[in-house]
This record gives sequence, structure tokens and C-alpha cells, in this order.
Amino acid sequence: MTGKHTGAWPNRRDVLWLVAAVAIFGGVDLLVYGMSPPTTGWAGPHAALLLQLSVDVSLLFLTRFPVGVASWTLAVAVLMLVSEEFAPGLFTPVQPTAHTALPFATPAVITNLVRLPDRRRVFVLIGLLAVLGTRPWNPSWDITPLGVVNTVLPALATLYLHARKELLNSLRERAERAEREQLLLAEQARAEERRRLAEEMHDMVTHQLTLMVLQAGALGTGSADAGVRSAAETIRQTGTRAMAELRDLIGVLRNAGEARAAPPTEPSTPDPRTLVDEARAAGETVSYVAHGAPGRISPTVQRTAYRVVQESLTNARKHAPGAEVTVTLSYRADGVTVRVTNGPASRAADDALAGSGSGVGLFGLAQRVELIGGTLRTGPRTGGGYQVDAILPAYVPTRGDAR
Repeated sequence: MTGKHTGAWPNRRDVLWLVAAVAIFGGVDLLVYGMSPPTTGWAGPHAALLLQLSVDVSLLFLTRFPVGVASWTLAVAVLMLVSEEFAPGLFTPVQPTAHTALPFATPAVITNLVRLPDRRRVFVLIGLLAVLGTRPWNPSWDITPLGVVNTVLPALATLYLHARKELLNSLRERAERAEREQLLLAEQARAEERRRLAEEMHDMVTHQLTLMVLQAGALGTGSADAGVRSAAETIRQTGTRAMAELRDLIGVLRNAGEARAAPPTEPSTPDPRTLVDEARAAGETVSYVAHGAPGRISPTVQRTAYRVVQESLTNARKHAPGAEVTVTLSYRADGVTVRVTNGPASRAADDALAGSGSGVGLFGLAQRVELIGGTLRTGPRTGGGYQVDAILPAYVPTRGDAR
């Protein structure tokens, strides 16, 4: 009676409610039977009780055969009416203790009947039960009000609760849909802004970098000075790597990787060990540990790991001069973990060097890591020093790769 399992076998919860209803209404019938005189017709002294109990037992099939149970309830009500009008004492006592024109289980039958989608048949059955219960051709204060309470009120209450539940569900669904639409609009606005930034970066920065690389190549080719050629080659290689990183960044921003820059002529996956070698050459104490191999880690992720190491070494050089630095990379099948730790400084920091940065290096690094779906954690270590941890995925779509 609690669920909408009309036309289907009841579930466990419905079975418990149906059994409880049978027990309650059966107890009421036994109580009324014990207080009333027996029937005196050919059907025997227990005819009234048996009819009432038959309706009670039929409640077990209420969710599977609601129309059938309602029809049997209607048939019992007709037998009670016929007995009172034409054969007193046959199916109802001649002088009953409780005046009722319907089986006591009628409200439970109507409550479940209202849930059916076939409204025409439902209202016909409820109308017939209401007529038999109220006896409009012979109204009385003993029968008519009780008939209304047993038929009309349960139907109206069930319809009201059902309509209220549907209204609440509709309002909840509308609120959830509005929230989803707001999220989609916000995501669409972010995607449009990303595409606009990608286009501007491609149109302006890539053009300038291309000119720089071409001019550096021309300078290195046309100069007779070995030092100039070496510097020009360094500029060209740096510009080429910058173009490769910019192309991947544009691909991530577009979320489809439609970068249009020319492929780089230099390797697109810089090795963090070169940063460690450069730091050692500058007199710093840096140890490097790598677990596993890059394997199928995408170039964009490897470049991001490279930037994490680069920014961490730069910060250690500025703010913790003379400190021992440890760089650890752990390559896994699902990504790579980067950890850079440094101890406390062994000498005073150079004010000019420490103040040369913009102050947003770690913030920009965190944005870059989050852009490819990774996480970055930074903070001081217990006992002095600093630690940078980055967890990066193995792959991020760029350059038109399939999602």
C-alpha cells in the first residue's frame, strides 16, 4: 500500500504493510464479531465474520490485483445491502453493534485503488462504494457520515498527497535542471575564454617566437665569431623548445589540441637531469633519483614535470642558498610523481636575487599542473627547508589527439 507496485508482485516492504493491514483489520472484525449477535440465516452464524475476513485476506493481493480486490469488496458491500434490505440476519446481524454498510478494510482498498492510471474505472468503483456506503436513498447519522469517511475522504487524501509529491518532485527536478544549466553555461564561458586566449597566444606569441628562431638561425649561419654562433644556437634551441611548449599549452587550452605551429626540430621532452647538471655546475648540492622510466608518459606531462623541477630549483637557489636539494621522480603506469625537497639555507640569501622574481611562480606552476589534471602541494618541512610535491597524470590530450 505504500508503493506504486500496481499490477506487479509486491516487494518486501509492501508485503510487510499488507500483512500488517490484514492483521489490523482482521482484529477489528473479530472484536466487532465478539460484540455483535450472530447471523441467523441459512449461511450460518459466522456469515458476517467470514465475509469481512475474506475482504481482509484479499488485501494480500491488493498490489497485484487492485481492481479484483476492489470488485470483491464491492460485491461484499452489495451482499451486506441485500441482506439488510431483503434478508435481515443472513449476512449481517439483525441488530449489529456497529452500523456499517461497507467492509472495514474499504479505506485500504480505496487508498491503493486511487494510484491506478485508469482513472475512469477507478472513479466508477469508488463511486459505487461511496453510494453503497452512504445510502443516499435512506440517509442516516449512523451510516452516511461513516460511509463518507470510509470512501470519499481516503480517495481525496490520497489524491492530494500524490499531487503534492509530484509537485515537489517537479520543483526539485526544475531546480536541479537550472543548476545544471548554470554549470554548463559557466563551463561554456570558460571554454570560450580558453579558446580566445589560445587564439591570441597563437597569433601573437608564436609569431614573435618564430621570428626570433629564424633570426637566431640566420645570425648563427652568417657570423664568423664562434661565440656569437654558440649564443645564437642557444637562442634558437631555447626558442624552439618554447614554441613546442606553447603549442602544447594552446592545445590544452583549446581542449582539442588544434595547435598549428610547425613541429619542433629539437626533442620535445626535456630531461630534468639537465637541470640537475646545470645546478651542480653552478656549485649547488643536488641529488637526483628516478624510479621507473617515462614509458608512455605524454610529452606535455613530461614538460610539466620538467617545469616543476625547474621552478623548485630556482626557488631553492634564491631563498635557500647552500641547502642540499633532492629531486625525486617516480614514473608509474598511470602518471608520474615529482618531489623536490631542500634543507635549510647554509648562508644568507642574496637580496637582489631573492627579490628578482614576480612572486607568483608557485601560483602559476599550480595552475599549469591543474590545467593538465594534476595536483601540486607545497609547504615548509619540519625542521627547516621546503618541499614541493606534484602528482601528474600519464596523458593529457593535445595536438588533436582523440579524447
